[in-house]
Amino acid sequence: MKNGLFGIGGIIIAAAALVLYLSVYIVNPAQQALVLQFGEIKRAEQDPGLKFKVPFVQNVVYFDKRVLDLNMPLIEPILSDKKRLVVDAFARYRITDPVLFFQTVNNINEANQRLSTFLQSSLRSVLARATFVQMVRDDRAGLMDQIRQDVALRAAPIGIEVVDVKIRRADLPQTNSDAVFRRMQTERQREATEIRAQGAEQAQRIRSRADRDSTVIVAEANRDAEVIRGDGDAERNRIFADAFNRDPEFFSFYRSMQAYAEGLKAGDTSMVLSPTSQFFRYFRDPSGIQRQPAPAASGEAPVARGPLAQ
Repeated sequence: MKNGLFGIGGIIIAAAALVLYLSVYIVNPAQQALVLQFGEIKRAEQDPGLKFKVPFVQNVVYFDKRVLDLNMPLIEPILSDKKRLVVDAFARYRITDPVLFFQTVNNINEANQRLSTFLQSSLRSVLARATFVQMVRDDRAGLMDQIRQDVALRAAPIGIEVVDVKIRRADLPQTNSDAVFRRMQTERQREATEIRAQGAEQAQRIRSRADRDSTVIVAEANRDAEVIRGDGDAERNRIFADAFNRDPEFFSFYRSMQAYAEGLKAGDTSMVLSPTSQFFRYFRDPSGIQRQPAPAASGEAPVARGPLAQ
């Protein structure tokens, strides 16, 4: 009898423990919960702590209270200046109204798909009104703020607050990058060719100026040389004239000796001169006085050969 009572008591205690276990649930600080009764929302629990529900009739659905990340696939929007960009963007959001969230999207996966659709649509819409320069340099932060506001407005009806929207990377497509690279390469080659042409022109100008200066310097040097040579010749003639005026006889003798030295040196040239020629006056008389020659017996003038005669 006692064993039967102990068994029934154990069953009752176990059943009570099971009912108590199924009636209690815990909401931690990173979670929020919905209490459902046959699929109908009875209440929302957003404060952490120990909570109670009706066992076997009610169940609990948990949602994260923390900021969640949404990573988007790459998209290629067309900008207002007809350029394409490969955009890699992401969003950060949190569930602010779990009741509305459960009624509209029910779970995180569905919410991510819906939010991804909103973000892609907003990106294409906003970037379609922007230029390439605005996107990559001038107004990127402003464009991101417009996209965030637009996505937040669309996400509010499903119980989501959009915290931030960012673009990780915005690049030209590979084909466009190759075309831009080729255009840049062509432009640099054109600039290099232009610079080389300018350098060649400058070099030719410098060479022409140097040739002209060289010609002018040589001409001026030749002119100065001719002037100096003329002055030297004039000075020499003046000295000769002064020497001649001082002693005409000695000067005449000296010049004759020079003429003999130059004219009678060994060589292939033959000179046929008369012995009574004025050229040989100092051979006949050291004073150089020209005497009247005696007539030849045969009626022909005698012929004298100089030292150069062959």
